[in-house]
Amino acid sequence: MPETTENAAAPEADAKPEEANATPVPEQAEAAPPPKEMKSIVLTGFGGVKMLKVQQKPEASAGDGDVLVRVKACGMSFPDLMVRQGVIDHPPKTPVIMGFECAGVVEAVGENVTGFQVGDRVVAFSDYKAWSELVAVPQEYVYKIGDSLPFQDAAALLMNYVVAYVIVFDQAGLREGQSILAHSLGGGVGHAIVQLANTVPNVTIFGTASSHKHDAIKSNGNVAHLFDHSVDYTQAIRKESSDGVDIVLDCLCGDDTNKGIAILKPLGKYILYGSSNIVTGETKSFFSFAKSKLQLPDNLVWWQVDKVNPLKLFDDNKVIGGFQLRRLLFRQGHHAYVSSVVSRVLDLHGQGKIKPVIDSVWAFEDVGEAMQKLCDRKNIGKVILDPNAEPRPKTTEKEAAEATENASAEEKKEPVQNGE
Repeated sequence: MPETTENAAAPEADAKPEEANATPVPEQAEAAPPPKEMKSIVLTGFGGVKMLKVQQKPEASAGDGDVLVRVKACGMSFPDLMVRQGVIDHPPKTPVIMGFECAGVVEAVGENVTGFQVGDRVVAFSDYKAWSELVAVPQEYVYKIGDSLPFQDAAALLMNYVVAYVIVFDQAGLREGQSILAHSLGGGVGHAIVQLANTVPNVTIFGTASSHKHDAIKSNGNVAHLFDHSVDYTQAIRKESSDGVDIVLDCLCGDDTNKGIAILKPLGKYILYGSSNIVTGETKSFFSFAKSKLQLPDNLVWWQVDKVNPLKLFDDNKVIGGFQLRRLLFRQGHHAYVSSVVSRVLDLHGQGKIKPVIDSVWAFEDVGEAMQKLCDRKNIGKVILDPNAEPRPKTTEKEAAEATENASAEEKKEPVQNGE
């Protein structure tokens, strides 16, 4: 009996553990979909244009308070060039998606976003990451635009005209009958300065730019006197206005700062809004290069400016100021003020009083050529990147060599000037 019972019970006992440990198996396991990607321009390290790569990155998404923008056009400016070379304040940790401004369509909105909905046409400032097919931007840096404003024009308006508006009106306080000296009038901000100053009656504009840009600048607005930057423009201005000018708008820095302060009239205002003189070709960092190679004492380094003596300003009745939009917006938190300036700029555009000048539009894949054009100061107006544009046909090595040889010959005839 014991043997018979043991043998009969064995199969049942063996079956129970199998049933207890059995794990349900789904009929068909569904593979997780691959993460969606977006095309982006990534700075892989500081240096030349070869450090810019077009890469696929995970798609951005709208976080709390963010607006997700499907990018249609991006702006390129000198701050982008300075980031690439590592000569900007607080450079980012690489790799990083480049870009500070864009225009596009709202694709999604995050929690706690008010005033925006999917499908809105917008322009936006971004603390990097704008040069991508999608960018998530905090709502306080996003601004609606009308249906009649093309995306490329919107991207060309945003940074350049906000900078120009602030320095011309809010800082320098341009008034009827005054005079301005502004450098690099062939660039995007230069064109904006001319157009905005032309909205005030009887303003005399003195400007510097490479000679081959003078006709284009004059066609953009009323400029009384244009000088090649290589000439002694301060003496030329004194011949026209012996006591100098009311306002100096300087994007160059270096020795031009000293000249600008010196040529101010009493009660004049000097505003520094850039430092493009430090951008030099493919140098990773001009400052580190100069210190390590040149070994010059501080008082002989060319980008240094004279120390400003407050008592001399007191005696001369002059005002010195500066403006840095990115710091004001992203570090000092003045987004409400910037938003009000954007509204005024868009209103002026709607009235037909200003119109951005676009130099050229480039595909993401051609970002190196676009930035080199900016670096060489060969642009007349704004350089735009379009994520949907087709890349330009690449030249052969022979064609590239011939183009370089021709460009070198042209530069010998007419040197390219700083700051445009």
